[in-house]
Amino acid sequence: MTYTSALLRLLDERGYIHQMTDAEGLDKLAATQVVPGYIGFDATAPSLHVGSLVQIMLLRRLQQAGHKPVVLMGGGTTRIGDPTGRDESRKMLTAETIDANIASIRTVFERFLTFGDGPTDAVMVNNHDWLGKLGYIELLQEVGTNFTVNRMLTFDSVKLRLEREQPMTFLEFNYMILQGYDFWHLAKTGGVRLQMGGSDQWGNIVNGIELSRRKDGIEVFGVTTPLLTTADGGKMGKTAAGAVWLNEDALPAYDFWQYWRNADDRDVGKFLRLFTDLPLEEIARLESLEGSEINAAKVTLANEVTRLCRGEEAARTAEATAAQTFAGGGLGADLPVIVLPPDGITLIDALVGIGFAASRGEAKRLIAGGGARVDGEAITDEAHMIAASAADVRISSGKKKHGVLRPA
Repeated sequence: MTYTSALLRLLDERGYIHQMTDAEGLDKLAATQVVPGYIGFDATAPSLHVGSLVQIMLLRRLQQAGHKPVVLMGGGTTRIGDPTGRDESRKMLTAETIDANIASIRTVFERFLTFGDGPTDAVMVNNHDWLGKLGYIELLQEVGTNFTVNRMLTFDSVKLRLEREQPMTFLEFNYMILQGYDFWHLAKTGGVRLQMGGSDQWGNIVNGIELSRRKDGIEVFGVTTPLLTTADGGKMGKTAAGAVWLNEDALPAYDFWQYWRNADDRDVGKFLRLFTDLPLEEIARLESLEGSEINAAKVTLANEVTRLCRGEEAARTAEATAAQTFAGGGLGADLPVIVLPPDGITLIDALVGIGFAASRGEAKRLIAGGGARVDGEAITDEAHMIAASAADVRISSGKKKHGVLRPA
């Protein structure tokens, strides 16, 4: 389909579109007026991770095309937990923790979106403001009659949990109803006409569309993005060392930069389209590079994504640290650092302390496999002691992870 609106043309050419509820209707609406559109994010941690970055960029594209992004923070739904893709119930968080998480997460959105009072300025809302005021009987009467248990049992978030014989609490079972209520509430009170999300949210989005139509006859739309995996089939944002967090205090800028620099060659073009603002012509040139030249495209990818998420200085420092560490054999200023005690430290404790191993057992396996290095020399003795030194000592895990043991 050839789109007439700048919004759908932008989303289509950069690879964001997987499903739409009414492409022609949304295209016509986006070509004629400002469309407020939202995506929901639960506040289960102080930071979102790279797996949420497609959705953040989707809101950025919405604003770039002249429309209004609405960031919905799940202050209410976080108290329940989205069962989608999970076999276990989420840990219940206190109201204070959820509020603190939302405040922390907002700092990342402020880098990607322009907030304000203008017609296309972004706003952040909290669904606890309305869900927290609902009475149970009121919810059953007003919303519950629009959902059948028969259909709810067909949703993947429910069906997969039951097929695996994993328990689903009645609390979690209500999540999809509350998400549908969010869409209806935002459409009715804020003129929101579009909900976006990952492909696993399709059923929840459709619920909100049907609820809005049945309750008030409001015409609203839904768009989902493709399931994003890396070229090797891995889940986006997951590494052996854990999640790739967006907030600086959850993951140092250098490690964030390195995640993108280490992208698979086959992912470079896709990641540049989804996660950067580079022109498509430049992206086509970069992804056409072959052999060792593709590394230049990866550095560009790492710089552009880090610049958006962490700022210009973070990107510049991370690139300089990488160049100094790998090309010059030195110790870049942005590498992780722990203090080297006056009486020395075991290699095992150093690997755990600097975050290259999650446990002593994992550190032992790393050493046994030849993956641990001290000042460039492979160490296979798990009893190895790193003596006190007057100078920095470089410790490495494999060829790409480096840190510094600094004298006390």
